Amino acid sequence: MSTEIAKEPKKTYTQDEAFNASLEYFKGDDLAARVWVNKYALKDSEGNIYELTPDDMHRRIAREIARVEQKYPNPLSEQEIFEHIQNFKYIVPQGSPMAGIGNPFQIASLSNCFVIGNEGLSDSYGGIMKIDQEQVQLMKRRGGVGHDLSHIRPKGSSVKNSALTSTGLVPFMERYSNSTREVAQDGRRGALMLSVSINHPDAEDFIDAKMEQGKVTGANVSVRIDDDFMSSVESGKPYTQKFPTHNSNPKVSKNIDAKKVWDKIVHNAWQSAEPGILFWDTIIKESVPDCYSDLGYKTVSTNPCGEIPLCPYDSCRLLAINLFSYVEQPFTDKASFNYDLFKKHIAVAQRIMDDIIDLELEKIDVILEKIESDPELEETKSVEYNLWKNIKEKAAQGRRTGIGITAEGDMLAALGLRYGSDEANKFAIEVHKTIALEAYRASVHTAKDRGAFQIFDAEREKNNPFILRLKDADEKLYYEMLEYGRRNIALLTIAPTGTTSLMTQTTSGIEPVFLPVYKRRRKVNPNDKDVRVDFVDEVGDSWEEYIVFHHKFKQWMSVNGLDTTKNYSQEELEKIVQQSPYYKATSNDVDWLQKVRLQGAVQKWVDHSISVTINLPNDVSESLVGKLYLEAWKAGCKGVTVYRDGSRSGVLISNETTNAEKEESLTPFPTKRPQVLDADVVRLQNNKEKWIAFIGIIDDRPYEIFTGMADDEDGILLPRWVNNGLIIKSKNDDGTTRYDFQYKNKRGYKTTIEGLSHKFNPEYWNYAKLISSTLRHGMAIEKVVDLINSLQLDSESINTWKNGVARALKRYVADGTAAKGQKCDSCSSSNLIYQEGCLTCKDCGSSKCG
Repeated sequence: MSTEIAKEPKKTYTQDEAFNASLEYFKGDDLAARVWVNKYALKDSEGNIYELTPDDMHRRIAREIARVEQKYPNPLSEQEIFEHIQNFKYIVPQGSPMAGIGNPFQIASLSNCFVIGNEGLSDSYGGIMKIDQEQVQLMKRRGGVGHDLSHIRPKGSSVKNSALTSTGLVPFMERYSNSTREVAQDGRRGALMLSVSINHPDAEDFIDAKMEQGKVTGANVSVRIDDDFMSSVESGKPYTQKFPTHNSNPKVSKNIDAKKVWDKIVHNAWQSAEPGILFWDTIIKESVPDCYSDLGYKTVSTNPCGEIPLCPYDSCRLLAINLFSYVEQPFTDKASFNYDLFKKHIAVAQRIMDDIIDLELEKIDVILEKIESDPELEETKSVEYNLWKNIKEKAAQGRRTGIGITAEGDMLAALGLRYGSDEANKFAIEVHKTIALEAYRASVHTAKDRGAFQIFDAEREKNNPFILRLKDADEKLYYEMLEYGRRNIALLTIAPTGTTSLMTQTTSGIEPVFLPVYKRRRKVNPNDKDVRVDFVDEVGDSWEEYIVFHHKFKQWMSVNGLDTTKNYSQEELEKIVQQSPYYKATSNDVDWLQKVRLQGAVQKWVDHSISVTINLPNDVSESLVGKLYLEAWKAGCKGVTVYRDGSRSGVLISNETTNAEKEESLTPFPTKRPQVLDADVVRLQNNKEKWIAFIGIIDDRPYEIFTGMADDEDGILLPRWVNNGLIIKSKNDDGTTRYDFQYKNKRGYKTTIEGLSHKFNPEYWNYAKLISSTLRHGMAIEKVVDLINSLQLDSESINTWKNGVARALKRYVADGTAAKGQKCDSCSSSNLIYQEGCLTCKDCGSSKCG
């Protein structure tokens, strides 16, 4: 290990110092500044921050890459590298490389994603536990993980243990999902992809698994669909499932109605956004690494977002090229794309990616040293040790890279092209073709200086469709590759660029702009000097409205002489947008079928895959989802996912219950809390104190509750006429969760109260979480009220709170429901029922609302 890696920086900065300096760096963009400080600024385990702005981070990265460059001919200097990556302008290492390169405080991988498991893996409990442990060990090092379950015997198969028959896929899906939920990664939960072949006899159970209450909540799931299945869907002919899958002499075989199963996939995706689809024959046929499948490079699954299909124990590191930065004179009639500079930077990016593999190998050595020195039994740590040895071997042997892009939407707009139009699609395809040719050219030239990847064999690749496409486009490149080989087994991807695009201040990945302009509000002190008050709400608070422009839309405005500081009316904003290249080019405007066809056309020039979600409005039909999936297959996409607005909150079906349980229980709530819930506001008075409760509602039933005093210093002020609104689950800048309440005032403006969970006494909040948990699991309201009343609490204020919560929830008990176990205070009768939330005695008629 080099002294450069071991060296720890000395000077530290406070959170405020780093944030304020970064806020200036990002020209007032507080979200970009907060994301960088929280996720990427170098810090130790005690939270000490060692970098003031992204310039410090980029110097750190450039220094380490330059150190690797010194090992090879014609090295790039630290300054050259810094100039390519500074300001997020051209080349942007993503995620793990950005956080981990040159970081002495973390023993973690630089890889963004891994796939584990191996062909022919035993589905014995030993084999299943081994994969479980490998998954956990990778997730603790910050990696996303994928693996395939097609090797597991179908339900009912004979086994030679006390169970006698196999339980099938779903229990093991749950096991791996639960392991994901248990592993923290720098405050985040791990990411997991589970896949299975449609040829597996339990595929239908896999497809339905996440539709069942509480099942597989810690994993993304995708079905590997082959061309034979798709042909059966179109023709109506039966499809044969087998185990082992695609085996000429299977132990299990059954014919299914492919169209019926296809309709189930489409329905579930329409309702819950899963499963995703992987067009497996397209993936394998197009895969360059699969030319070496007999040497361990057979693709078996993908990373959690689906953009990197991988063989067992291989991994990938990601880097994005900012496409907007190659548009000269953007948003003018003279706008043009600088292909010469673009090609030069692709070559540098590929070289940097190859350097990062060397840095990853160093990181893995540190991980292996750590495992060796751990005071555990050799037997205990052998799985983890062998895991990382396998990963190191694959990384060194294949040297896989993952060059992608961001800002495609802004690039097209800057050139005056409307996203989704034929002209824009044609240009986009040319850009991605250029990336493919220049990245492969750079890999060939790097091989000339540094050597080809260890198992390179041109003869194996000669019939690969992707390689033949390169040959047709550039014969000189192809014959150079025959002569010198290639440094990397596969090179390209298009990954999501969520936080990356926040820091490049561009549209994300290959996606269009979400919205070019929107309005926000902030509370102001009307007595402050030069403050602008746009309206005063019903409780007397003063508010200023301000406009937020998408960064590049704001640049378009400046180029075209429009004032970006003016407080425009909604009508004025709409007219401005209509004049811009972003008009009819937002994520809600783009024709979905056109987007699928673009993905298929771009996929021809991406040797891995593309992570794209087709966002659909809530009211689209299931048949449209099916049409999009079918078109994706025909267009040559390797995978596709759809998300219908609000579909995650769809009703999930429950486990089977006994008849007695069915009589007493209600339909279960969604396992995963919907992002937005309808909410009721309930006001109470306890001991002459004013209290307020916000109650999230699903199907007219309480799902969660936030409550506390309404008029204390840290409480909530809300106009008396507000009786309902929305509770919105949001993210703080540090990644933690909060719940906001939003309502419309009498002028129709949306007003948001942030952080309900932090507005009230923390002790109240802890009990509210307990009560919300019982509500979310479908406990009958009257039983929840009984539970609250039975709580033995010492604090007088908490008892007051407890009574208020019980009273707030009682009004949701259906009239006529019996209050079991309670007696009337007046006549001691047990014949009590709820009427309009009040306990009423049917014998003497007395009523109590306590």
